[in-house]
Amino acid sequence: MPTFNNQSTLKAGKLPANILDALLSEIKSNRSDSRLLVGPRTGEDAAHIAFGERTLLAKTDPITFTTDQIGWYAINVNANDIAVAGGQPKWFLATLLMPIGSTIQDVETIFQQLDQAADDIGVTLAGGHTEITHTVSQPVICGFMLGEAPASGTVSSSSAKPGNAIILTKGIAIEGTAILADQFSQKLLASGITQAEIQAASNLLHDPGISVLRDAQTAVAAGGITAMHDPTEGGLATAIHELSFASNVNVEIEEEKVNILPLCSAICQNLDVDPWGLISSGALLATVAQDAEDKTLESMRSAGIQANIIGRVTEHIKDGSSSNNVIHAADGSTHPLPQFERDELARILEISS
Repeated sequence: MPTFNNQSTLKAGKLPANILDALLSEIKSNRSDSRLLVGPRTGEDAAHIAFGERTLLAKTDPITFTTDQIGWYAINVNANDIAVAGGQPKWFLATLLMPIGSTIQDVETIFQQLDQAADDIGVTLAGGHTEITHTVSQPVICGFMLGEAPASGTVSSSSAKPGNAIILTKGIAIEGTAILADQFSQKLLASGITQAEIQAASNLLHDPGISVLRDAQTAVAAGGITAMHDPTEGGLATAIHELSFASNVNVEIEEEKVNILPLCSAICQNLDVDPWGLISSGALLATVAQDAEDKTLESMRSAGIQANIIGRVTEHIKDGSSSNNVIHAADGSTHPLPQFERDELARILEISS
C-alpha cells in the first residue's frame, strides 16, 4: 500500500481515487468468495454476485449535496448504477437521517418522493430505517439498490478496448446544474440569470432527467457495448478517468463533441464552476465496438435519446501504470484531460459556507 500521511485532513466530497484504490487493495474478506464476480474497485459502479442463471447487482450511494427532492435523487442515482451494469433495478432500501427539529410532514414528503420515484421505474421499496439525529444538519439518505441481469448480460466499467468509440448521452452536467440552480438561486438572480432560467435549470432533474435507465437499456439492446459508467461526483472528466483506470486503457476526447447544456454553461460561468468536474447524473458514458457504433447511435436517437461519439479508446496500459488521457480542444490544441481533486459542487459549497 502506498504511504500516505494518515493525519492529512480530507476535504468534503468522495474519497480521492488514489487513496480509495490503496485502501481497497488491503481488503481480504472478498477474495475467497467465488460468487462475487465484480467487487469493490475504483471505477466500478455496482457489485456483481452470481445467483444461478441470474446475476444479482448491488449498489449503495448516499445523497448529501441536496435536500430538495432528495427522495427522487436517491432512487434514480442508485438505479443508474444498476442500469450501467446491464441490469434492471428491482428493490430499494433507504436509511433516512433527519435533523433535530424535523416535522412529521418533512419525513412524509421524503417518503412520498421515494415512493413516486420508485413507482416510475418499477422499483419496489423493500425496507430501510428512519432516524432523527443530532449528527446531521440536513436530511441525508443512504440508499441501497438491488437489481438483476441475465448472467451473460452484465456490463462493467473494466472492459473498454482499444478502438472502441466513446459515447455520451444527453450532456453535462444535468444534476449539477439543477442543484446549483436550487442552492444559489438568489446569487444567480442578482447576477442577471432570470427566474425562468433558474426554474428551467431546476427542472433538468426531470427533463431530460437524471435517470440513465433507458439510455443503458437501449445501448445494451443495440449490441456492441463493451463498458458503461455513470458520471456522478467529479463530473464527466472524473468518470472518463475512472473508466480508463478500470479498463487499463488510454482515451482521447474531442472537446467540441461534448454537449454542455446551455443552461449549464451559463450557470457555471456565472458561479466560476468548471462543468467538466460537476456532478453529472443523467448522462451515460459508454464504449462500443467499432462495428456497432452506427447501430448504437441510431438506436439511441430512435428512442429519443441524444447521443454523440465524444472520443475513442486508444491503447492498453499496464496494470499500475499512469493513464495518459488527453483532450483535443476546440482551438486545435491537445492537453491532458483535467483531473479534479473533488467535485466542483463540493468546492463551491465549501467556499460559500
